[in-house]
Amino acid sequence: MYTRSIATILALAAAGSALPLLNKRAQNVVVSGSMAVGSVNDQDSSVQAADTYKFYSGDGSTAAGWPAISQWASFDSLWAANAAVMPNVCNWNGWGVDNSQSEIDNVRAAIEASAAASGVDHRFILAVMMQESKGCVRVPTTNGGVRNPGLMQDHDGTHSCNDAGNVQNPCPAAEINGMIQDGVGGTDAGDGLAATINQAEGSGKSGAQGFYTAARIYNSGSVDPSGDLGAGGATHCYSSDIANRLTGWVLAATQCTI
Repeated sequence: MYTRSIATILALAAAGSALPLLNKRAQNVVVSGSMAVGSVNDQDSSVQAADTYKFYSGDGSTAAGWPAISQWASFDSLWAANAAVMPNVCNWNGWGVDNSQSEIDNVRAAIEASAAASGVDHRFILAVMMQESKGCVRVPTTNGGVRNPGLMQDHDGTHSCNDAGNVQNPCPAAEINGMIQDGVGGTDAGDGLAATINQAEGSGKSGAQGFYTAARIYNSGSVDPSGDLGAGGATHCYSSDIANRLTGWVLAATQCTI
């Protein structure tokens, strides 16, 4: 069964599956507009992931050449492409012990549960997670003025398996779930993906352009007044990278030139 309702996924968690129930906090934002997904469908596209990179510039619109949602690969295909490297990404990046298969399975379960609870497309969650942490459950907490812990490098969240010298191995399922949930639903200190999607749609951006805009807001807190997703502060290639991850980019050389 590939399509699961929100109620079904949360009921499975409540019934005592390996995934704990999502922590109910005031910051558990949900997508409120047309960009919300009503169910989690692992075969949400017939497109297969392709590990290539095309540089996108401009405002994230299909008119500017960015991929439409219909060009995104299915979650199953994207997961398979990324899960193939997740057993090695911690060591590749100098972050210590690599992910175990159990930890990888818990990452997928956490993505699916947060998607169901928030209405955020699970492909978008996966893409941002891979952008932020390469999927390493023991990615270090970074701090460039704002503390960014965990798989989603969220805004001063409370979940991490590598924070201030405290490395957890194995990384507990509850911690993995919390890392994903903080990045999707937000924290007491800052917005997650659901809130940035709402902000993007509130500014008149919807569909694929709304997701690329939301990614830029998640990365830098705002979009440049010009509307150019590669302008302004933080990571200029961020939205282009997310667009490529949604079509299957994993290891191919980046072609981003900004």
